[in-house]
Amino acid sequence: MPRPSAPRRALGRPPRISREEVVETARRIVDAEGVGRLTMRRLATEIGSTPMALYHHVRNKEELLLLLLDDYAARTLRRFEPPSQPRERIIVAAATIHEALAACPWIVEVLTADDLMSTSALWFVEQIVDGLVACGMSPERAVHGYRTIWYYSVGEIVVRTTAARRRADDDRPTYRERVFAGLDPSETPRLMQVAGHWASLTAQDTYLDGLRVLVDGLTADR
Repeated sequence: MPRPSAPRRALGRPPRISREEVVETARRIVDAEGVGRLTMRRLATEIGSTPMALYHHVRNKEELLLLLLDDYAARTLRRFEPPSQPRERIIVAAATIHEALAACPWIVEVLTADDLMSTSALWFVEQIVDGLVACGMSPERAVHGYRTIWYYSVGEIVVRTTAARRRADDDRPTYRERVFAGLDPSETPRLMQVAGHWASLTAQDTYLDGLRVLVDGLTADR
């Protein structure tokens, strides 16, 4: 008696994937192996699809990284009770964004892509823009002010995180430390005063101090 044949696999389109599945899988890869290991081909393999299918959800890797950034913001940003003083509201909102992003190990490779415009982050952006308007700026100028704060925050994270990685990977004196060792006191007397502890000074977290100075400058005489 002939044995029944195994059921044939139905042919047709590959299973549908969602944007949420794309982002979740990309996040797993990045968390485990870093941004450098994330490619559209690798992502498609992990999902069990094709790179072409991914392009229905994201145009390229840069957009995928922005989606990862927005996803991270949605999971980590926590709203606060806005202070009544607009300048303090600006500072607390910017500091909250900065603290959340600085805690993400792969954030440096993503931050330079563009602004933080996830649905979850918009409330914090609103606090900054509204605070600047309350200080006397037009809405258009307030957007420029927000971008200035964003650039400062991103730059601080990128420089500090990159420097920390470099120090962790190599304990030899850095190029700048070697330059400071050869300073001419007649040319740079002020730098000579601080040359011995330049590294420890520049390693300090002065983000909030700089943020307050920046906000004060943006809102002065308004």
